[in-house]
Amino acid sequence: MGKPPVAPGEPVGTLRVMKDSFEPGIVRQIEVVVTEDMCPAFDGIVVHRVYSTWSMVHHMELAARRVLVDYLEEDEEGIGTRIAVDHRSPAAVGTRVRVRAELTERTDRRVVCELEAYDGTRLLARGRQIQIVMNKQRLKAHIER
Repeated sequence: MGKPPVAPGEPVGTLRVMKDSFEPGIVRQIEVVVTEDMCPAFDGIVVHRVYSTWSMVHHMELAARRVLVDYLEEDEEGIGTRIAVDHRSPAAVGTRVRVRAELTERTDRRVVCELEAYDGTRLLARGRQIQIVMNKQRLKAHIER
């Protein structure tokens, strides 16, 4: 018959059997080339021909996801709960950007990654992302509530 939906305030999952090798220091990187569709646009008008903050945040989320995904158990899923980014420098269309995520903290349910984006050796942005790991069934019930 299945479990009832999760009551408000009830824990919704744990990293009960997370692989032992999931420890701080794991790094994942992605590389992207800034394209026109990554530029900031408002009401269909491109404001600057540079890497938008929202595109950068998307790529940082992707890199952080890659830190976690290989370590999830089959019945677990990670969901982002917080991201904070300081966008410090622009990157023009055509620039190759390297986005780096490093696992810096892990508790029973919480996964913290420090994030950086670079154009070569030039730091474009720095940030921090938090993911919570939940049981897929309980996550589904939580979403449907």
